[in-house]
Amino acid sequence: MEALLSTKKVSDFRYGLQGGVSIAIGYMPVALTFGLLARTTGLTVTETILMSMLVFAGAAQYISLSLIAVGTGIIEIILTTFIVNIRHFLMSASLSEKLEEDRLFKKLFYAFGITDETFTVISVKEGKVKPGFVVGVILISYGSWVVNSGVGYFIGEVLPGFLQVSMTIALYAMFVGLLVPSMKKSVKVTFLAVVAGALNSTLLFTTNLSNGWSIVAATIASAVIVEAVVMLKVRGETK
Repeated sequence: MEALLSTKKVSDFRYGLQGGVSIAIGYMPVALTFGLLARTTGLTVTETILMSMLVFAGAAQYISLSLIAVGTGIIEIILTTFIVNIRHFLMSASLSEKLEEDRLFKKLFYAFGITDETFTVISVKEGKVKPGFVVGVILISYGSWVVNSGVGYFIGEVLPGFLQVSMTIALYAMFVGLLVPSMKKSVKVTFLAVVAGALNSTLLFTTNLSNGWSIVAATIASAVIVEAVVMLKVRGETK
């Protein structure tokens, strides 16, 4: 019986690895680009790899690079990362209903490994999800992100100087590439982006706030404004 249980756990883990292969492949170009940009931003290879190991959040890491590039303080970076990843509370709560009961330290590991992609793969699996499956999905995705971040950094070392300098522009191009498709799909996202940009510019030119605090304040304020407008619109339609 113990042998059968052990085989079952290995099988769940293997299925998890198979389910996460597509994520690992998809992470490769994004992580490679992150490594390249981290080098041009001034991070060391150790700092680059540690960021991927300890943060494991693509959007948050890219935003951190842009804040580091303009000399933003650590508190502002932490707050911005928290705001960007606040959706993880909802994803964690959703998956907790789908996973089998497990020990707290294992749940903490699962929570750390949640990204938009791992959440999707795990959440669409039918029935209760086995711990082995979750571990398999997270480990292969995490490994791809960390390893390719380091590889991207070393690729940056062999690039000509003018290409390394031009990669700083790629950071902003990456944000545009992430934002525009979302804006096309949702008027709310478009409104949020415009309001946040306008507030950030206003704060930078009319106050003594640093770039980091300006981004934090504009992000929170724009989210509150947009949600308030949406709520007022819904109330108006229901009357």
